[in-house]
Parts: sequence; C-alpha cells; structure tokens
Amino acid sequence: MTRPLIGISTYREQARWGVWDQPADLLPTRYARSIERAGGVPVLLPPGDPEAARTVVARLDGLVIAGGADVEPARYGAEPHPRTTGWREDRDAWELALLEAAGPDLPVLGICRGMQVMAVAGGGSLDQHLPDRLGSDAHSPGGAAFGEIDVDVVAGTMLAAAIGDKGSVRCHHHQAVRDHADFVPAAWAADGTLEAMEDPGHRFRLAVQWHPETTDDAGLFRALVAAGSRDD
Repeated sequence: MTRPLIGISTYREQARWGVWDQPADLLPTRYARSIERAGGVPVLLPPGDPEAARTVVARLDGLVIAGGADVEPARYGAEPHPRTTGWREDRDAWELALLEAAGPDLPVLGICRGMQVMAVAGGGSLDQHLPDRLGSDAHSPGGAAFGEIDVDVVAGTMLAAAIGDKGSVRCHHHQAVRDHADFVPAAWAADGTLEAMEDPGHRFRLAVQWHPETTDDAGLFRALVAAGSRDD
C-alpha cells in the first residue's frame, strides 16, 4: 500500500526566524502532523501560478485547503465589509485553481478559510462579519484564542461517519458561509451558523469551519487519507 500524498495549501507572509525577516511560505505544523498521524504524506503547496494547478493536482491523492485570511469579497460579488481586510489575491487564485483542477474524484478537505473558499468556488457567498448577526464574538474571541463551541452533525453525512453526531470544536472565524451552492449542510452551531458542508456529487469533498488540526481527534484526517488511499 502506498501512503497517500496529501497537498496542503499554505500562507505566503512576511515572517521572522533566526536572523531572517523576509517573505516566507509557511503553515502551522499541526496540519502536516495530522496528515502524518492519519497515515498520509503531507506536501506543502504555496501560492503559485494558477496555470500549474492541474500539474500539481495530478500528483496528489488528496488536498487540504487550509485556514488563513478572508477571501476577497469581489470573488463572490460583494463589497468589502469594514472588518474584511488583508485578503491575499495570489492565494485566492491558487486555491480556486486547485479546486477546479481537483474535479469530482480527488478527495478534498476544507478547513476554516478553506470551507469559505470552497463555497465561493461553487458559486456561494459569505457573511463577512458574524458578530453583526450574532451580537457575539463566540466563534473568534480575538488574537490567537480559539472559540469553543458545540456542533450538531447531520446524520448520514460523510462528516458523521468520520467524527460522530456531535461534539465540541475549536474555531477561529469571524466570517461564515451564507450560500453554499451544490454543497449540503453537514453540521450546525446552536446559533444557526453553518459549521460544515459536503458535496454528495464528489467522492470526498467535505469542509468544516473549525480547526480539527488543533486537537487529538484525527477523524477527519483519517477519513481524507482513507479516501485517497490506493493500492500500487
């Protein structure tokens, strides 16, 4: 059995380490560790030429669209909210191209921003600032802190098969999916926020608004790696 090769999209940011302070391609280590623990081989995919996406995807057994900055509102036909800032045009273009190249057969897992990118790629739209609707920062307390919320998982979904019917999750998002095109809801927060969705028209295309890589529960990553497994 060949260990599945799982691509993970990354940040491209100004960063400091050692004596250096320069642009870098980076990602929290927990993403790669989660893939490794699930039996896969992680490969980091920094923002690149969208024309190269098909070449990249052809070499992968699975794909993770990771967390990060807000999606540019123009990509879903909206004007920016005052709290929607700092989007990354190169990363938006790269991840949208990866999703298009993935087609219906490559297993895909979206995490936080990744869920939002997947919704936009499918023709959906976003709520740009949840506190406007909820009157609360429960989903993103601020800084590096994660919100702790309970989710109810829709029975019979791929998500339910991976993690069960409910649980407490760690989240860090001030935006959420409003319209999700061909995706179907897979989990909700008690306040009505869509916390997961999946596309039954694909072999494995699932997205969650929380951060499963920050906990020891590797059910989602095991499901992704299993979907990408193949015999030599």
